[in-house]
Amino acid sequence: MNRYLEDALELAARGVGRVSPNPAVGAVVVRQDQVVGRGFYTAAGVKHAEVLALEEAGEGAHGATLYVTLEPHAYHGRTPPCVDAILAAGIRKVVAPMEDPNPLVRGRGFARLRAAGVEVEIDTRYAARATELNDAFVHFMRTGRPLVTLKAAVTLDGKIAAPEDNEGWITSEIARAHVQKLRHRSDAILTGIGTVLADDCRLTDRSGGERSRPLLRVVLDSQLRLPPESRMVSSCQGDVLVVTTSAASAERRRRLEAKGVRIEVLEGSDGRTSLRALTELLAREKYLSLMIEAGSKVNWSALESGVADKIFFYYAPKILGGMQSLPVAGGAGVRRRADAIRFRDVRVHPITATEFAVEAWLQKNV
Repeated sequence: MNRYLEDALELAARGVGRVSPNPAVGAVVVRQDQVVGRGFYTAAGVKHAEVLALEEAGEGAHGATLYVTLEPHAYHGRTPPCVDAILAAGIRKVVAPMEDPNPLVRGRGFARLRAAGVEVEIDTRYAARATELNDAFVHFMRTGRPLVTLKAAVTLDGKIAAPEDNEGWITSEIARAHVQKLRHRSDAILTGIGTVLADDCRLTDRSGGERSRPLLRVVLDSQLRLPPESRMVSSCQGDVLVVTTSAASAERRRRLEAKGVRIEVLEGSDGRTSLRALTELLAREKYLSLMIEAGSKVNWSALESGVADKIFFYYAPKILGGMQSLPVAGGAGVRRRADAIRFRDVRVHPITATEFAVEAWLQKNV
């Protein structure tokens, strides 16, 4: 075990939710088996983790080893290149678990360090943990698309709602608190107008954690039925986006825009709101992650279209049964078992003594 990389990863985790659209990074400077500097990145425009660790180390950085969770960058963006600071401090060796997937950085930081005589070690034993820490950033840099996670609370028989009275919750308060951690990691959250009308939800981040920017709340609403007096609209502070179609009422649009709601017409060839067009818009605006908390039809659309990249389903020890209780994914479904949507890298997370969550990535051809 590399205890210094472990330390750096723990530091980096403090920046989750506080750094987007940048990665969370932690750094530790070690000289003669003594930690002389620590740092982690927290917000755009603030000094990077490496620089903060080097500043804390001071003269102690000369001849020391820098442990950092991501390849140091070698270009001038909002801050000067971290590689320059590393070389100026006289660091002897840099240890990191992975390259930066950003095309502006990928391999260039390590190359510059090596060219300057700094020893570089890539400890791949921690690559998976480092990647998971910044899964949205890594996904965005590799694909150009936001990481889309489909979240749902379901019974053991895969139901999300009863046909009549749906008062109360499927999962426990502990599980719902865990959901807030997922929201905190997300740049945007999406639901359908049916869910808003049924629950009058706000879809806010109630984790209490600091954010680099507000959580963007997105509603799919082809006819602009979102009530101006809803809690979603009433709490709007430039953080509500409604995706609609060209068939929506101009008057309803004016009323919502007067409340500060952003309206975008994003429709597919079928005349319905387009999840694909939405993810393209989010990508252009550097939203790296989107969490979907919606109803049965929207869930199926996200899965069937391939827009969803992963699922995070919370299971409660309950069964609703019946043919009218809504499944987690409704819509047309597939007609043959051979055509089932498949998943990889499945993980089970204990939530309480009787509840668990399943996290898995969709298996895609591309």
